[in-house]
This record gives sequence, C-alpha cells and structure tokens, in this order.
Amino acid sequence: MRDTSNLDELAGSLIDLVGAMNSPRQDDVLLREAGVSLDRALFPLLVRLSISPAMGGAELAEQVGRDPSTVSRQIAKLEELGLVKRQPGANDMRVKEAVITKAGSRTIEAIKLARRTLLSQLLDDWTKEERTMLSKLLRRFSNAMRDKQQEL
Repeated sequence: MRDTSNLDELAGSLIDLVGAMNSPRQDDVLLREAGVSLDRALFPLLVRLSISPAMGGAELAEQVGRDPSTVSRQIAKLEELGLVKRQPGANDMRVKEAVITKAGSRTIEAIKLARRTLLSQLLDDWTKEERTMLSKLLRRFSNAMRDKQQEL
C-alpha cells in the first residue's frame, strides 16, 4: 500500500500555489515589473501563444480554460494591439491561427525578464541544488498530470 500520509498537505500546497499563480494580483505584479501595459485578460493568451508557433482559437481556448468565442474576441484585441496576427492554418486553411508578431515577441521578452527577476527574489535564499530539484520535481509532476489528463 502506498504512503498517503502527506497527500492532503501536498494538495493544499498545490491549491495555494495555483491560486497564487492565477491571481490577478500576480499578473499585475508581473506586468508592472515588465513595464507592459496589457489587459490582464489578454496576458495569459499572449504567454500561451508565445510557447507555440501558431495556434487556432479553439485550441487556445482549451489550453487557457475559456470559451472559444471569448478567446476569439480576445485574439482580435491582441491583433488590434499588434501583438499577434492571424493567418490560415497550416493543416486546415479554414482555421485561422494566431501567431506572435515581432512586437508581441518583444512584449514576451520583457515579461520573461520580469519573471526571472521576480523568481530570483522569491528563491534568493534557496541553494542552487534546491532550485534545481524544485524545477525537476515540478516538471515531473506537470508531465504526469498532463499524461493522466490525456488518458481521458
């Protein structure tokens, strides 16, 4: 039988972490540190799009947990700001895929730099080994969770 003695504590810690990461305040802190003026609702979409070379609205909606029609309107706003552009899909010309523009890439770079700064502050008193272990364990956990979701 598996040892489940700390699973409730682990679940509580994960709930706290996800809550902190998803907090609008956290987005505000990161955007302020980056010197970026962007509607908080658009921020997660831009970040998610920066990870993929191109993505359709339905796929993006699935990844950010929002309604496809809402995401479509938000992509249009990002396009108006010059941060993304839409192009015909690589696999299906009927699908419009959003891709990051050069201006969008500059915005993402500012956000990445701000994220590094903030993480450095949060982990300032951690050893290099602790930071390395945290990264490896979080990646392992994230991959296991993704794999479990794909079984459904």
